[in-house]
Amino acid sequence: MNPRSGTHSKGEIPRLIEEHLDKGLYDYRVEVTRYAGHATEIALQCVQEGADVVVAVGGDGTVNEVARALVHSTAALGIIPCGSGNGLARHLCIPMDVKRAIGLLNHCKVESLDYGVINGLPFFCTCGMGFDAFISLKFAEAGRRGRLTYVENVLREGLKYQPETYEVVDETGARRYKAFLIACANASQYGNNAYIAPKATMTDGLMDVIIMEPFTAFDAPQISIDLINRTLDKNSKIKTFRAKSIRIHRSKPGAIHFDGDPTTTGCDIDVHIEERGIRIITNPEVIEDNAQPNAVLNAFSDFFSNINNVRDDIEKQGRRIQAINKVLLRKLTSSAKADKTKGAPGDAPAVSDADRETNQ
Repeated sequence: MNPRSGTHSKGEIPRLIEEHLDKGLYDYRVEVTRYAGHATEIALQCVQEGADVVVAVGGDGTVNEVARALVHSTAALGIIPCGSGNGLARHLCIPMDVKRAIGLLNHCKVESLDYGVINGLPFFCTCGMGFDAFISLKFAEAGRRGRLTYVENVLREGLKYQPETYEVVDETGARRYKAFLIACANASQYGNNAYIAPKATMTDGLMDVIIMEPFTAFDAPQISIDLINRTLDKNSKIKTFRAKSIRIHRSKPGAIHFDGDPTTTGCDIDVHIEERGIRIITNPEVIEDNAQPNAVLNAFSDFFSNINNVRDDIEKQGRRIQAINKVLLRKLTSSAKADKTKGAPGDAPAVSDADRETNQ
């Protein structure tokens, strides 16, 4: 358990584990990490001891540290998501609620899934270079966690960032791209339901390679909407393809990230997929393809539903006003005819008190 991950205290989690974990299925202990890399050391020790399941309680960084110790072993990864983004947990439809996540451990449905490697560093959700790696560095340097910090960095740095030129080599040959970022996705999202690779799956032995071309401030809102709406692959600024392995060359060393953790590396970057190399406890009630309800999309749906309701009310009011106008017109016409027969030319038409009230 990483006590520093995310934005909320982990103080209650050991009690919830004690109350809700199935003691007939598990003997368990809780270990608290004290420094970067400590989770990997603990998990390696668990593998050596023959543990069946090692659970990461934290965010994607903690999950990565634990999972890298479990690859190609018989131990399965469990996740109780408590981080800022929780990209892998969201992709696998693991509940964000701690008690429900513990419930999945009790079901103990284990699947063998793919993971990726970038320059020797394992990743389980996404890796990349360019703007997202640059922002990961800024995020790590900020000293504060949470979505707001991430958004602040994106807004502040986004329009100043200079795209780079990359040469990308896969099984089909070499191509050059000027790109804002290149992401390699084993799973579908960065976290917080931002879908960088909407169709990515952890069971096909391939990664989705996403190349985001340079864009203007006018393009940015649509790209943001497409990230949330799972339609980024349809955006004209996005090029995508799938590969088992790629090599990327850039003109100078710089940042890369693996599951959001930044590091710096040289001009050449190798990325490949290790097929079915990690055992993970998954959700038995849903498929991998992000069937979990999206709160943002639900909010948009509610918003547009309310707009439709308001529009229906306006239409009803419009029909009512038209009916009143017809009655008024008939009354005024009748009054005008009566004036022509009773009153002198040029006299104002007579209007009853009831007509005045209706007109008002």
